[in-house]
Amino acid sequence: MKTLFCLLVAVSAVIAVPLENVERKYPRFIDFPDGDGVLHKVDLEEEPDMNVLEDVFRNPANNQYLLYTRRNPSNAQTLRINNAGSITSSNFNARVPTVVVVHGWLSNQNTNINPVIRDAYLRKSDVNVIVMDWRRLALSTYPTAVAGVPAVGRGLGQFLNFLSRTTGASLGTMHLVGFSLGAHIVGNAGRELGGRAARVTGLDPAGPLWNLNSNRLRPSDGVYVEAIHTDGGAIGLGIGSAVANADFFPNGGNSQPGCITSLCDHNRAWELFAATVTHDHLVGRRCSNMLQVSTNICTGASLRMGNDILNKSGTGLYRLNTQRRYPF
Repeated sequence: MKTLFCLLVAVSAVIAVPLENVERKYPRFIDFPDGDGVLHKVDLEEEPDMNVLEDVFRNPANNQYLLYTRRNPSNAQTLRINNAGSITSSNFNARVPTVVVVHGWLSNQNTNINPVIRDAYLRKSDVNVIVMDWRRLALSTYPTAVAGVPAVGRGLGQFLNFLSRTTGASLGTMHLVGFSLGAHIVGNAGRELGGRAARVTGLDPAGPLWNLNSNRLRPSDGVYVEAIHTDGGAIGLGIGSAVANADFFPNGGNSQPGCITSLCDHNRAWELFAATVTHDHLVGRRCSNMLQVSTNICTGASLRMGNDILNKSGTGLYRLNTQRRYPF
């Protein structure tokens, strides 16, 4: 009996090691989806395309910034960095919050995440929604896109600084939301802003090539940084480890009810987030460690996941359980 007890304690100790202290080993070749759900074979050891990266580093104007408001809920107005007229002649309202939405790899302004989150916000309240299209880099190879994330994030931060100077909009009224690679982009944007953005949300931040990457999303990237982890398994598409002030692990953070593929698990992060913007109904319980997260025995304080609250606060690991279908 004593031997069995010692074995159980040892196993529990291994399981309870926080994921952020473990280097995840991906195979060299993985399948990673584009914004339409088509899987692409990725060589994680492929050399980045330096021609693309040099262009991205030189020219932050490669990124497009598309404004939607209640006055133009479906027809975008294009805002341009260093072009004040493009902003002052638009429907941008400095008196209301601004939400920036950033897509993932092999995606663009039309990928589902953008209209779904945009529409959830505009139905809920009067806000500026800015969709960033970074397809110039996003349509390159995955290792190239990873290498270019810091530059794209800095470009976004520079644009938001310009937007603030031009309109008087406070960085404290801005919420940056990014999915997959886009989660690390908004982290870098927040860093460029000196951590002054009110809120930064990472939706299943990408995992491959990011576990030990110093350019990944960090807790200091905003006043409040939140991450929602939905596909953090051993070779999941998400990072699976705590990277924010508050890290939520729906259904344990590895697989989601109603999903049979990693792609479905990965996308569930932005689907859950959009649902919480509308309903604000998913509540996590704080966990002491990842063992409690995985075994669903968290009994700590509660914190609502996602939602549209601008001045949100909270720290720690949180577990919650959801349903299979919207609104989950």
